[in-house]
Amino acid sequence: MLHFLEQLGDAFGFFNVFRYITFRTAGAVVTSLFLVFMFGPSMIKRLAAIQGNGQPIREDGPQSHIIKKAGTPTMGGLMILSSMVFSALLWADLANVYVWVVLFVTVCFGAIGFYDDYLKVKRASNRNGFSGRVRLLLEAVVALIAVVVISSVSEAPFATSLLFPFVKDLSLNLGLFFFVFGAFVIVSAGNSVNLTDGLDGLAIVPVMIAAACFGLIAYLVGNITFSDYLLVTFVPGTGELAVVSGALIGAGLGFLWFNAPPAQIFMGDTGSLALGGALGSMAVATKHEIVLAIIGGLFVLETVSVIVQVASYKLTGKRVFKMAPIHHHFEHLGWTESQIVIRFWIISIVLALVGLSSLKLR
Repeated sequence: MLHFLEQLGDAFGFFNVFRYITFRTAGAVVTSLFLVFMFGPSMIKRLAAIQGNGQPIREDGPQSHIIKKAGTPTMGGLMILSSMVFSALLWADLANVYVWVVLFVTVCFGAIGFYDDYLKVKRASNRNGFSGRVRLLLEAVVALIAVVVISSVSEAPFATSLLFPFVKDLSLNLGLFFFVFGAFVIVSAGNSVNLTDGLDGLAIVPVMIAAACFGLIAYLVGNITFSDYLLVTFVPGTGELAVVSGALIGAGLGFLWFNAPPAQIFMGDTGSLALGGALGSMAVATKHEIVLAIIGGLFVLETVSVIVQVASYKLTGKRVFKMAPIHHHFEHLGWTESQIVIRFWIISIVLALVGLSSLKLR
C-alpha cells in the first residue's frame, strides 16, 4: 500500500507526502486513536460481559482498591495492541525489518500477558496466573529471537556493541554476550511496565512519553544527516520505528480516555507486557539501551522497589517499604491515587528530558 502511494507521487505531487516518515507517523497516531475511540466502548462491554467480576484485586493491597476497582474488566491491552498493530501495518514500510521485529515482540508479549490475564480471571485470583518461570522463559525466547534478527541486520562489530550516552564514540563490543544483554533489556522492560501498572493511568502515560522519545531517537539515528550533526551512531532503517511509536502513542491516548480514573477498563498484563516489550525492542534496535533505563527510570524505580522489598524481607525479615511496588507505598502514606499518578507522570517527563539530552550532550 505504501509503495503504491509513493509511486503515485511520480504522477501526482500530493502523494509525495507519503514518502515522509513524519507525515506517516502523524497518520499512525490519528489512525490508532480513531480505532480505539470507534471500537473501544464495544470491546469494554464485551470484556465486561465475558469476565463477570472483572480483574481480581490483590487481597493484600490497599483496601480502597477492593472497594473501588472490583468488577472492572481487564485485558484492555487488546484494544491498544489491535489498534497499534493495524495502524503500524497501514502506515509503516513493511519492507523494513525493524518494524516487523518490534511488532513481533509486541504481539508475542501481548499473547503471553493475555494468557496470564485469562488464567487469573478464570481462577478468580490475582496470584493464580501463568507460572512465573514459564512466562519468563517464553519472554526470553521471543526477546532472544528479536535480538538475533536485529543484530543480523547490522554490520559487525557494531551489531554486538553497547553504545554509551553522553560520550562521543564510546562503545563496548560485548560479542555473543550482547544477545543475552539485549534479551535481558527487552524482558526487563516488559516486566517493569507490568509492575508499574497498578493505578488508573499510571503506566500508560509514562509508556507514551517513552514511546515519543524513542520515536524521536529512531527518526534521528535513522537519518544520516541528523545523526552526523548530533554525533550519534547512524543506524540505517530505524527511522521507520517512529511510525510504530506513533501508532503506540495514538492507541495509548485512546486507551487513556477509558482508563482515566475511575477506570472503565484495565490494560492488564496483555497491554503492560506488550508495551514494555515494544519499548525494549526499540531501544535495542536503535542502540540506546542505556538511555531506555534513563527515560524509563520510573519503571526501573518500580522494579527496584520490588527487588529491595523481597530481598530485605528474606534476609532480615523486615520490609523497607510499607508495600511494593513503590506506588502502593505512597498510598499507605496517605497520598491519593491522583496525586501519585500525576506526580509520577511529572517524574517521567523530567527523566525523558534527561534521556533526550544525551543526544546533544557529548
